[in-house]
Amino acid sequence: MKFKLHNPVKKHLSECINSVFSDSFSKEFKITDIYQMISIPPKLENGDYAFGCFKMSKELKKSPAEIAQILSAKIHSENLISATAMGPYLNFKIKANFLLKELNLQGKLIEESEKTIIEFSQPNTHKEMHVGHMRNLCLGDAIIKLHRYAGIETLSTTFPGDVGTHVAKCLWYFTHHTDQKVPSERKGAWLGTLYTKGNNLLKEQKGTPQEEENRKVLTQILKEIESGSGKYYDLWKETREWSIKLMEDVYAWANVTFDSWYWESTVDSDSVKLVNKFYEDGLFVKDDGAIGIDLSDDKLGFCLLLKSDGTGLYATKDLELARRKFEDQKVEKSIYVVDNRQALHFKQVFKTLEKMGFENAKDCIHLQYEMVELTDGAMSSRKGNIVPLQSLIDQMQDTIKENYLKKYQNEWEQSEIDDCSHKIAAGAIKFGMNRIDPNKKIVFDMQEWLKLDGESGPYIQYVFARINSMLNKAQAQGDANFNKLENEYERNVALHLLHFNDVIENALKNYKSNLLCNYLYDVSKSFNQFYANCPVLKCEDEALKQARIKLCQEVAKTLEKGLELLGIGCPKRM
Repeated sequence: MKFKLHNPVKKHLSECINSVFSDSFSKEFKITDIYQMISIPPKLENGDYAFGCFKMSKELKKSPAEIAQILSAKIHSENLISATAMGPYLNFKIKANFLLKELNLQGKLIEESEKTIIEFSQPNTHKEMHVGHMRNLCLGDAIIKLHRYAGIETLSTTFPGDVGTHVAKCLWYFTHHTDQKVPSERKGAWLGTLYTKGNNLLKEQKGTPQEEENRKVLTQILKEIESGSGKYYDLWKETREWSIKLMEDVYAWANVTFDSWYWESTVDSDSVKLVNKFYEDGLFVKDDGAIGIDLSDDKLGFCLLLKSDGTGLYATKDLELARRKFEDQKVEKSIYVVDNRQALHFKQVFKTLEKMGFENAKDCIHLQYEMVELTDGAMSSRKGNIVPLQSLIDQMQDTIKENYLKKYQNEWEQSEIDDCSHKIAAGAIKFGMNRIDPNKKIVFDMQEWLKLDGESGPYIQYVFARINSMLNKAQAQGDANFNKLENEYERNVALHLLHFNDVIENALKNYKSNLLCNYLYDVSKSFNQFYANCPVLKCEDEALKQARIKLCQEVAKTLEKGLELLGIGCPKRM
């Protein structure tokens, strides 16, 4: 990715600095290099921006402090309040009108980029989707939205697991141990409870005479699904649709869509053929009937690709899937959003692709993240200690209606109450899943995530609604003179707004949507400090009042756009 010089203030300062270098030292530097060296001072009172003179010291044969002094004396711009040397740094204070006049929330930050496909949300059929699945879904969707906002052509895809031992366990329990009638609604979630029961019962019967019989049935189920015929295959087709409906319902609630769906069942056969071809070509080796590749020289151990019975594994399917993505979608980069437990898996897959001569192996990236835990520990579908997603959504929306929206029961239409509770619940989950660094675990706590006074989605939404309510009472009139905004609270808000695209750039470079969450929280806090100290509607100076109204409008736009990039909607009132 090559980013434009999209921050107009930093670009202007870069040009001013380079002009002094040219006039005073007969030396010009790359504007892009100067731009990258302009930073935000750790203390706001020092300035709005700072330029460190360290890198120029050797070439100009002067100390950084001397260079800063010369720059401070020679830099002149009608957009500056001051340019002050402080040791090796040159600190700038910018006029508010310049800070705010070119705010850009339209994106297109990229000069050069590769067409990218991002794979995320890979739930298994025949299992129940739970709150832990939402980290992948929310992170992947946010990363895609950030890419598209920046102007990168981006495709979204998912790769659900619809075959394998987990399916056999579920169907075994369904056909041998269930007397219950199939429910008329939420069949996919019900199916997931059968998988948990089946897994637990198989464990209980291990070591008993029943174990061998169970193994035969499980093998038969897997064979019929693979062959595409038989009663278990027919049941698999029917129950698979129940799970797909569950996925589609969750994605519809979360307002997430995919440009393409890949399935393990449709990749399975071709992936086995691909491995056999490269075995015949001499790249892979056979050991005790199983086929794989020795990656010991790359410190990645042995990557097993075909079991002795000829069936493939996850790595087998990922080799074929990688080929399909690049050939079918004509992309130049492929990002996999998968938890960090699969780190070795993807290192092995990417290295195997490289040894197969797959030229795009270098363009495959594993975006890994830590797991979601409950306050009392880790979740597991096999053990059944999960928070089912559909049940959680119901509970959250009911809590929101009872705690926040009940007082509006006779004032608002029911449709608005329903829409508002949906947006707040989605905001709580999506912000909560994105606000923690991907490399750190998340502890899910519904009550904490729903708070209106903490670092939460509902808090940001509430600030937006509060501004929206105030603006509905305001009388905005034409253009505002932002130079009327002179105190620290006003300028602090203005500076935060200007940094929006810088934050997006940083989030994209590091694949960290939490940077956007942190930013939105900081904007909200800075606005609340401004609002508590600077009267808006009751301001007696009309020109200042109009400037503050306009500042509030810009805050609302920024919060709305930032939440939109996290997949979060903004209720107009709360």
